[in-house]
Amino acid sequence: MAKSTAPKPLKDPFRCAECGWSTNKWVGRCGECQAWGTVEEIAAPKKLSLIATSVTNAALPIGDVAIESARARTSGVPELDRVLGGGLVPGAAILLAGEPGVGKSTLLLTVAAESARRGLTTLYISGEESTSQVRLRAERLGALDKELWLASETELGSVISHIDEVEPALLIIDSIQTIGSAAVDSAPGGVTQVREVAAALIRLCKERAITLVLVGHVTKDGSIAGPRLLEHVVDVVLQFEGERHSRLRLIRAIKNRYGASDEVGCFDLHDGGIEGLPDPTGLFTTRHIDPVPGTCVTVTLEGRRPLLAEIQALVSAAKDVDYGNARRVTSGLDNSRTAMTLAVLELRAGIRLTGRDVYAATVGGMKMTEPAADLALALAVASAAKGLALPADLVAIGEVGLAGEIRKVSGVQRRLQEAHRLGFKRALVPLGSEAKLDGMEILEVARLEQAISRVKIQNG
Repeated sequence: MAKSTAPKPLKDPFRCAECGWSTNKWVGRCGECQAWGTVEEIAAPKKLSLIATSVTNAALPIGDVAIESARARTSGVPELDRVLGGGLVPGAAILLAGEPGVGKSTLLLTVAAESARRGLTTLYISGEESTSQVRLRAERLGALDKELWLASETELGSVISHIDEVEPALLIIDSIQTIGSAAVDSAPGGVTQVREVAAALIRLCKERAITLVLVGHVTKDGSIAGPRLLEHVVDVVLQFEGERHSRLRLIRAIKNRYGASDEVGCFDLHDGGIEGLPDPTGLFTTRHIDPVPGTCVTVTLEGRRPLLAEIQALVSAAKDVDYGNARRVTSGLDNSRTAMTLAVLELRAGIRLTGRDVYAATVGGMKMTEPAADLALALAVASAAKGLALPADLVAIGEVGLAGEIRKVSGVQRRLQEAHRLGFKRALVPLGSEAKLDGMEILEVARLEQAISRVKIQNG
């Protein structure tokens, strides 16, 4: 009896487009990542053909491959070039994600105008706003140039027609969730639509050496919306973030095939538009004329970039009776790590905080999560509890352990160089950091109580 040549049915024919979880029946919610509407049926595998087909590009020795066409071109925005690893690479696909209202469209319209002024034909496709609305914003930003073309489309076929007509060097799609294709049987913004539309645009732009920038939405938990496959097929994934009530905006490289993936760009978003901040330290620190209790400056690393940040603390007066309802309020700091540091400060360094309200915050809305800020937080709270000010030219860098020890952190030399450049003369660092810098007094400390005793306190 002849064997059947039909392909065997899949064991689990349904798979989640977000995380890849598979099941033998369709469900509305993924059992792994708990996403709704992402479980789809996958086709049975086809038998692969072993017949050779024509090639599009001949194979060459690696030394003979031309690289001129793949060199990065500046976007006109230095802070964005820093994160991208030099600029916009022809044929690269870039995904920019961020919360609504954070300034994605403003940034990209500025990038489009600056690129157009440098001779790059730019096509800006808006699927969320009309062309007149984008024009009004462009006038406010001063982003008008004859090489900047604008269209409002939500159909993939129309977008491709615009590309054929304009022949841009830079294509911006705002946003990928608003573009749909009539060939795909689902609503625009769905998992299937986003995947197919993005794949078609990326394939077209790589064939024509067009730099493609896709704007993506984020979910409630801050992750990029749409299929996880989208992050894998693009070359660069950028996260644009910032507090709604703060002017500071940060752009981080989550994935970058053309440069480092730990760079950070800083921007100032204001009524007149958005501009890069090559030296954003002034947003995170305040220089007081007179010493103020409860403030301490540290140096944090955002990627490979050292930034000075100020931590402020306020401690209420001691109460005769402890009712056990003392408040611990933080802003810009991790709640759990702050509570741990306060407990170590009281038990290991003898700073009484029981029954006293403690408020701790960063200046300028900056978020700090790295352990290197522990020592500065502890000194700020100790200064506020005693009512005595720390020296104005002091920075503190170090992680505080549960036993009260000060642990070493990475990049101490780089942090101290940035602090010295901005006029700080003294620094507290963990023992064994082996940091040296002319013109700066570096004090190495092993324990928290030693750090508090070595700081020269001034009367507030």
